[in-house]
Amino acid sequence: MDLRISTKREYVDGFCMALADSVPGVSGGTVAFIMGFYDSFIGSIHNLVFGGRSEKISALQYMMKLGAGWAVGMALAILILSSMFESHIYAVSSLFIGFIAGSIPLIIREERESVRSLKKGIIFLIIGFSAVVGITLLNGMVQDSALDLGQFSFMTGLRMFFIGMIAISAMFLPGISGSTLLMIFGAYFPVITAVKGILTIDFSYMPSLIFFGCGILAGAASVVKAIRICLEKYRPQTVYLILGMMAGSIYAIVMGPTTLDIPQVPLSPDNFSIIFCVAGIALVAGLQLIKESR
Repeated sequence: MDLRISTKREYVDGFCMALADSVPGVSGGTVAFIMGFYDSFIGSIHNLVFGGRSEKISALQYMMKLGAGWAVGMALAILILSSMFESHIYAVSSLFIGFIAGSIPLIIREERESVRSLKKGIIFLIIGFSAVVGITLLNGMVQDSALDLGQFSFMTGLRMFFIGMIAISAMFLPGISGSTLLMIFGAYFPVITAVKGILTIDFSYMPSLIFFGCGILAGAASVVKAIRICLEKYRPQTVYLILGMMAGSIYAIVMGPTTLDIPQVPLSPDNFSIIFCVAGIALVAGLQLIKESR
């Protein structure tokens, strides 16, 4: 019975991670952190790449269950969210901000010992915030060149490979989301469109997505060990960097409407939805309750 419950939890865990990874604002790592399986997730990725034979087998079994739930959640999220972005961008953006507003206090509470080391971490808080805001501003300056993943070229594939490497690193951190990084680099909506195209049997997007997937695999192998070392040896600095990136991602979400195919005005008090923001906070609180019930 316990094994069956554990297996079901791994599918649910993966499903919840996918819902987070599919939207700019909160990462799958944040969900793993809040729901209490972050150590198992990072440890399994590490063992899958660097572990012995028995560790690899155990990690593969865990990741297959987690991955199955993730794949279902991502497919459903993409099919639903792509249409929501077109007609309800401000409501969805408000929801994302609620995710972040709810996640930051929880991470501070969970990492209270690390957060107390203000002198060690304040510069990393500033670096994390500045990096996200700076990249968002830079992306806004070059946004006139639309990224069409249906028209494949080697340079497009190379660009998607490196974007995949960078974006996957965010999935492992309980902070900025991979989707936020995709938005910063102007690749979020093209990737959503490409995946939706594949799901509707349009394979013109396949080459670009293959390069993107290879980048994800390469990033996963190279980043997870560095993250583990940073969390073990430099935890206060890493936690503050994560918090700074989360705070900076709010600006990326505010500017999100300007990245649409038909650009809209940024999120502002006039189009901000307090109801959806509160709903985002409530969803994060619900994840915390699930963790505590375990």
